[in-house]
Amino acid sequence: MTFRPLHDRVVIRRAQGDLTSKGGIIIPDTAKEKPQEGEVIAVGPGLRDESGKLIPLDVKAGDVILFGKWSGTEVKIDGEDLLIIKEADIMGIVEKTGVAAEKAA
Repeated sequence: MTFRPLHDRVVIRRAQGDLTSKGGIIIPDTAKEKPQEGEVIAVGPGLRDESGKLIPLDVKAGDVILFGKWSGTEVKIDGEDLLIIKEADIMGIVEKTGVAAEKAA
């Protein structure tokens, strides 16, 4: 199934949360906090201004973003849990610098 969001909506795949605490304790699913970071999977075309001109979104597929804790609607598409949110709920795009990318590797 293909899903195309409308207007200023964005489809996000949440980042995987930590499975263990810093002390090594395994965190059960019921106690885990949902991550507020995710990858943009699809974006809508944008909103129209008062004159009818289409204003495209600032995010694009592949961007890693931060969003509000209680933002959006959780959906299941092709067996995958995804989140649909409005662009206004996105707090920013995470840009990995060369130093951060080296530390992550």
